[in-house]
Amino acid sequence: MLNSNHFLDQITIVLHRPRFPENIGAAVRAACNMGISRLVLVAPEDCDLTRILKMATHAAADLVENMEVQSDLGTALKPFQYIVGTTARTGGQRQELKTPREIAEKLVPICATNQVALLFGPEDRGLTNAQLRYCHALVTIPTLGFSSLNLAQAVMILCYELMLAG
Repeated sequence: MLNSNHFLDQITIVLHRPRFPENIGAAVRAACNMGISRLVLVAPEDCDLTRILKMATHAAADLVENMEVQSDLGTALKPFQYIVGTTARTGGQRQELKTPREIAEKLVPICATNQVALLFGPEDRGLTNAQLRYCHALVTIPTLGFSSLNLAQAVMILCYELMLAG
């Protein structure tokens, strides 16, 4: 396991209004595989621990047992000094989008003195503009054509890039 001063210990995955326990479990598994050990759920539609644990597997059970559940996004994000929002939509208020690799490189030094949240929105519609206003930076995962990734896939890509950056 990672030592306590590793920069990944400063990162928390925040899932806002996740709809399916299986996606939560798969996101937990992805984070755990890449060395991220903190998760916050905000207003989950279904928090069936049996279904979450089935997808997370026994190796990530500690992360599931220690995950925090909040009812309000503002309250959930209060402990963080730097928040990165994820979005597949571009344009409008979403002008300065970073790639996962770019944001990972930027976060390494930020994590030296800050708690960082990676914020993911609901599976069916993502984060709203109002929710993205909490964010200091926005990240999008480039795709060719179709730009709808599964929640756990998106978590895995960001966590993987963070692991590599460190």
